[in-house]
Amino acid sequence: MRGLYIHVPFCAKKCPYCDFYSLPISVQKAGEYKNAVIRNLSKYSKEQFDTVYFGGGTPALIYDKIKEILGAVNFTENAEITVECNPESADETVLRELKNAGANRLSFGVQSLDESELSALGRTHSAQNAIDVILLANSLGFENISADIMLGVPNQTLDSLEKTIEELCGLPITHVSAYILKIEQNTVFGRKTDEIELPDEDLQSELYLRAAELLESRGFTQYEISNFAKAGFESRHNLKYWRAEEYVGIGPSAHSYHNGKRFAVSRNLAKFLEDNFQHEEITDESPDKDEEKILLGLRLCEGLELSEKLSEKIKRRLVLIPREYYKLSDNRLSLTPHGFLVSNEIIATLLK
Repeated sequence: MRGLYIHVPFCAKKCPYCDFYSLPISVQKAGEYKNAVIRNLSKYSKEQFDTVYFGGGTPALIYDKIKEILGAVNFTENAEITVECNPESADETVLRELKNAGANRLSFGVQSLDESELSALGRTHSAQNAIDVILLANSLGFENISADIMLGVPNQTLDSLEKTIEELCGLPITHVSAYILKIEQNTVFGRKTDEIELPDEDLQSELYLRAAELLESRGFTQYEISNFAKAGFESRHNLKYWRAEEYVGIGPSAHSYHNGKRFAVSRNLAKFLEDNFQHEEITDESPDKDEEKILLGLRLCEGLELSEKLSEKIKRRLVLIPREYYKLSDNRLSLTPHGFLVSNEIIATLLK
């Protein structure tokens, strides 16, 4: 069954490291956006979705429109419905509205519980704000709560990371996404690289491996390069991406993999609002299944099962890769935590 991704292109403030498509919100634009999303959903009225993911941007900013949008979605009874939230944008009113709309999974952009790191990242919430909103969400009945943290950020040390993870794991969360900060060219950080002091590559590697070790010790099993979950709380929606399953994307900058084709919507809110249906550009008419299995499957701890066709080709290339970077068992190839750190290079080697 397919998943549905809805890109909400609004933010109260743009973070200096963020390259996702987002613009300042206005009441008028939010209303027009809701109507445009519902128009586009009408194309898929006969399709049923078992995951719905509101990403952004900051989807919680349109909390009062989520219910109406979901009313236009044909989703299964046990669908996973995720809404991304920033701690400062999710008060009790917002969370109650999201719960009433049908959301059953929240993803909070915590990033850190260290005040100096939050300041360096340009975040507008405090550590206490993040803690309080997670406790509030849980008290209101949300039992599936994810938290994002960032690794390799300015001012970060092993000690500060350990403190963030220990505090976070003491909260009623079920999932953690731990991303290494990547400097994107078209961001404030990208334009000021000389002014930003980041941990060097060795420390970044230490931070990543320590995060994985600590999260595992606290009951969060790693299932993807950057994702850890308690048993049964893996992100069902994101697993569709990594298992090369089909999904529909609605909204400016959204991507889709539908009916065997990959396509994308332009990063243009005005055009999205004006058009009857979003303009979709084909990015891959006929995706290479074997290549995608390698590209996506090796992001997962479960790895990929080597078909007869893939097995000989892959095993010839594996001799070029240090043994501590991968595991090969019962014709299934997966990467180790050290391998995840250089996954791009390993995948490039396997695809040559």
